[in-house]
Amino acid sequence: MDAWAVRFEDAAPVRAFKSYKGQRHLPGLWWSSTVGGHIGYESWLERDHVMLLDFDPSVVGISSQPFWLFWRSDAGKSVSHAPDYFARRDDGTAVVVDCRPADQRKPRDVAKFEATQTACSQVGWEFRLVGAPDAIVVRNVRWLAGYRHPRHRPEPVASELLAAYSEPQPLMGGASSVGDPIRVLPVLFHLLWSHELTANVSVPLHAFSLVSAGVRR
Repeated sequence: MDAWAVRFEDAAPVRAFKSYKGQRHLPGLWWSSTVGGHIGYESWLERDHVMLLDFDPSVVGISSQPFWLFWRSDAGKSVSHAPDYFARRDDGTAVVVDCRPADQRKPRDVAKFEATQTACSQVGWEFRLVGAPDAIVVRNVRWLAGYRHPRHRPEPVASELLAAYSEPQPLMGGASSVGDPIRVLPVLFHLLWSHELTANVSVPLHAFSLVSAGVRR
């Protein structure tokens, strides 16, 4: 299908984000280190998932509300849906993401998600319907995200940290070997965000978390 070759990761949102007094969801913009610009979200759930896409080292492009899908229901009614996110991976494959808590998926919404999954499978894209992500992973990645901007990678500290963790060692031990933790830790957190260094983010990060060499993004 022609859609495979379209760079939806560069697409502008096909609809505006709703913003009105008293609304339950809080829309905003996430600055993405992957794309070097802002990506919109309509809820904190969407914010967490765009953050996780931004953290994923295989993702090279992200867009929000990337396209419309139009179809007719079994009853013959016109139906439309714009998925929440489109992400392009470094191998050229793609994933389409819809965010909705499991307890808030009404039958009408489920039908839209199922139609979206069918459309994605026809073009060879992965489809994810996601709810609340793991709380520990989100907490860790949110902390690292505070240091995602390239300004947190000054030299020679970055190179010294990469050398310090050429063999796995505790987070604080490696940082202290390079210099004052107040100066060094922000750089370490950036390197963990960019996957130049790696640590297990599925458990709480702490001073004795094992840090090792990663892969340059």
